[in-house]
Amino acid sequence: MRIFILIIACLFIFSCEDKQSEKKTKPTTIDSTKVSKQAAKEESDSISEGSSEDKKSEFLLTKENAMEFFLQYDKEHKESKVRIVTDYGDIDIELFEETKFHRSNFIYLAKQGYFDNTQFYRVIENYIIQGGSTDNRDVMKKRRYIGKYLLPTDTKRGFHHDRGVISMPSSEIENPYKLASPYEFFIMLRDVHELDGDYTIFGKVTSGLNVADKIANVATDDADWPLKNVYIRRVEVLD
Repeated sequence: MRIFILIIACLFIFSCEDKQSEKKTKPTTIDSTKVSKQAAKEESDSISEGSSEDKKSEFLLTKENAMEFFLQYDKEHKESKVRIVTDYGDIDIELFEETKFHRSNFIYLAKQGYFDNTQFYRVIENYIIQGGSTDNRDVMKKRRYIGKYLLPTDTKRGFHHDRGVISMPSSEIENPYKLASPYEFFIMLRDVHELDGDYTIFGKVTSGLNVADKIANVATDDADWPLKNVYIRRVEVLD
């Protein structure tokens, strides 16, 4: 009986290791569903590892306090220029003041070191590169110390999904208003105005768009996940 249980356990482990090939997305849909289930599981596991004493002492962003937090954060942190450092080169981005919640969120996460060693996990040539998440457990644990929250769409600022803009994907399940997934972002590599009104544009690439093109050209699996992981080594706040 013990041998039978051991065999079943081994088969389960091997099946879980092939997550990458199981991820499927539609090429015209911008969302975070391909990693959301894994992220939710990792977040749940990591929270259960902490003591109740730890959880009481931590400040966590939630759906109840996130907007007020970023409203105040916007008043005290006016940085708007960041650099995404990758193995393919640097991508410099200017974040828009008009979308202050999304700008403040990105600056906050960068200063928290959240983006360090995340990945561009979905890339499509001449379309988008999407990053800020991963299937790495250590990165998923970071969300425990930041919080679980969404951001509202802010789509009436006159911006369009033109080549070079950075936008925020909507979150996963039960999200009829396309609330934004704050940990993730995508960079447009061509004009796709059909996305206008659904996703919040909160910045634009000022240098390094050719780097984004290089990333978009790497070989991928059927789920648009690079066969060789493309890491965001860090995001630097410049000014």
